[in-house]
Amino acid sequence: MLSGKRRFAAPVWSAWLLLNTEIPGFVWAYRFDAVTGAGRPLPPTTPRDDLIVEEGFVWLHLALSDARVPKFLEGLADLPDAARATLTDRDNHVVLASDDGVLHGVFTDIERAFDYETNDIGWFRFAASERLIVTARLHPLRCVEATRLAVDRGLAIHETVGVFAAVVTEFEKVVDALIVEMSDELDRIEDYVFETAPRDERRRLGPVRRTVVRLNRQLRASVALFRRYQRWDEPDPLPTGTVEMAETLADLLGSASQEMQGLQDRARLLHEEIDSKISSETNRHLYILSIMTAFLLPPTLVTGFFGMNTGGLPFAGEHFGTLLAFLLGGLSVWGAWWFLKRVGIL
Repeated sequence: MLSGKRRFAAPVWSAWLLLNTEIPGFVWAYRFDAVTGAGRPLPPTTPRDDLIVEEGFVWLHLALSDARVPKFLEGLADLPDAARATLTDRDNHVVLASDDGVLHGVFTDIERAFDYETNDIGWFRFAASERLIVTARLHPLRCVEATRLAVDRGLAIHETVGVFAAVVTEFEKVVDALIVEMSDELDRIEDYVFETAPRDERRRLGPVRRTVVRLNRQLRASVALFRRYQRWDEPDPLPTGTVEMAETLADLLGSASQEMQGLQDRARLLHEEIDSKISSETNRHLYILSIMTAFLLPPTLVTGFFGMNTGGLPFAGEHFGTLLAFLLGGLSVWGAWWFLKRVGIL
């Protein structure tokens, strides 16, 4: 029976492969017209050879959660090995490189959740030749999805790098919205911090600072990479429109980076102000505690003295001895106050 199962396993598997013609990890694909720049959706059963077109170009978006994606990419002749490695690698940092006329890299995006809003940083990978751009992600991303919706609404894109530029532009819009949101949050924190009653707002400030620092780090790295391609003078060719795209995106993200840097400096100064106010309040409490200790120490010594229960204690035989001892304790408090006033502590 076992040998019989083995005889039928290979034919069944081969038949399944022939019938299952969907692109591994397929999320969506569009073919863009060379003249109008309009995108037309392609089905997941599109043959791999049809992804390389003579006129216009194709945008293929893949999910890296499918383990078959690396094997599928090996069959795309337009992509060199370095570009395939970029698409399937798991390193998360901003990268922009060019090999054999193919622009490829990793860029920042914002993860997209279906049931709540998130500001978590995500990553999308891309490789763009003249006729094909492949983008890939591990988790759903907000800006890539926004670009797809824009294409569905009629956004015209004439070069493969235009898809990448559209995603980065959507990212800049998200960053602008986050700048406004975090600026408003800093305004509210400042209002609380500078109230008469001091409040510790470091718990609210922490997430804002963390988001600002992370985004600003990615923006600075991205601007530096785009500046490099803006001055491209190497012999390796680039896809059409790359230099112009780099100039536009460098200016766009440079402005956002400056605003984000301003927020980062503002959040840092606000954190220092909170620390200063908390430190001042702590010192005030310690000062009050020290004064109370100074006032209570003399009467404590008086009560301790009269509590020794030894013979010959003053006022032991007096009818109003307790009252006299109480007055002596009060006199010691007045003496402590006079001394502190005299030396300038009060």
